[in-house]
Amino acid sequence: MPQPPNDAYAERPLRPALLKGWSRHCPCCGNGPLLNGYLSVRDSCAVCGTDFTPQRADDGPAYLTILIVGHLMAPLLMFVFIRFRPEPITLITGFSIFTVALSLFLLPRIKGAMIGLQWAKRMHGFGGAEPAAIACE
Repeated sequence: MPQPPNDAYAERPLRPALLKGWSRHCPCCGNGPLLNGYLSVRDSCAVCGTDFTPQRADDGPAYLTILIVGHLMAPLLMFVFIRFRPEPITLITGFSIFTVALSLFLLPRIKGAMIGLQWAKRMHGFGGAEPAAIACE
């Protein structure tokens, strides 16, 4: 006889968790800050108490950031070079600044989204029940 599903292992909504992580908030409640500083992940959520120590973002956000920025900047560089023919120093300076700025903007957001993905899919120890303080959405 099949057993009823355990609430501790019920499916968590993926899209809200990714969006909350992208905004650098707790993927569970959406209110508490996820990061402590620029890239350091907090041990737990200050609002709902969700434990963030099981997260394993590691080098994934950096790889994804490089992949996204590279795929955006390479065609844009080719377009600007063919269409406007700027001086080489202008081209190098402008694209270097834009590449660094875009990378710095995306990196913490992609890290938050990756932690949100891990939380939603119950990966790496996020499989336990939600904290008793608040029932996460």
